[in-house]
Amino acid sequence: MRKIAFTNQKGGVGKTTTTINTGAGLSNLGYKVLLVDMDPQANLTFSLKLHSNRIDKNIYHVLKDGVSVSDAIMKHNSFDILPSSIELSGAEMELVNVPAREMLLKDALDEVDDKYDFVLLDCPPNLGILTLNAFTASDELIIVLQSEYLALHGLSKLMDVIQIVQKRLNKNLKVQGILCTLYDNRKNLNREVVGHIRDYFGSKVFNTVIRDNVALAEAPSHHKTIFEYDSESNGAKDYQMLAKEIRNGH
Repeated sequence: MRKIAFTNQKGGVGKTTTTINTGAGLSNLGYKVLLVDMDPQANLTFSLKLHSNRIDKNIYHVLKDGVSVSDAIMKHNSFDILPSSIELSGAEMELVNVPAREMLLKDALDEVDDKYDFVLLDCPPNLGILTLNAFTASDELIIVLQSEYLALHGLSKLMDVIQIVQKRLNKNLKVQGILCTLYDNRKNLNREVVGHIRDYFGSKVFNTVIRDNVALAEAPSHHKTIFEYDSESNGAKDYQMLAKEIRNGH
């Protein structure tokens, strides 16, 4: 089982969209996929019409109360989901005195180790305890960068945290790749930014870029993946290409 966390401490770069549609793309390739919503905003959960007031158990109860992952998992058309809720926003304070709190998610996911080919984790837009849990539980990280001027701003802090996790908590963690999102080839600035990112990170940058596509913005309001909403869109084509890159180990 490959466990991959999608991360960036900045919001609005496409982490949730990428987690959902990469999961759907891998499912299209025949893999069993679990999505884990680690964000208290629960955008992944809501995007797939899993309303928190209808969810008895979620990732909060797994981390805080030791509820079984299997008991909290919900089914979607093409993958399974470990949902989130606003309750998770209190985890930072509630877990502060829990021994080995950074290992809670890793230990919990051991239960489903033989049930999935891929576990994809949607990280919150910060570097707190929930993100540390995701990093500690994962084998790979994919850093999601918007194709804009400030894309690299703050990235050094994220890389510092990754190095600390690799040294102290998860020696097997690696940065699998850098994904550029919201890309518009017609804009000189977008092309220049992606060029700078490729110059800086080299082969770590995925060949696939996610083009700015209205269908990707519309799909969550219909509670669908991009493949369910518009399978012929550029968004669907891009995320299927990304899924193949990830499958092949990039």
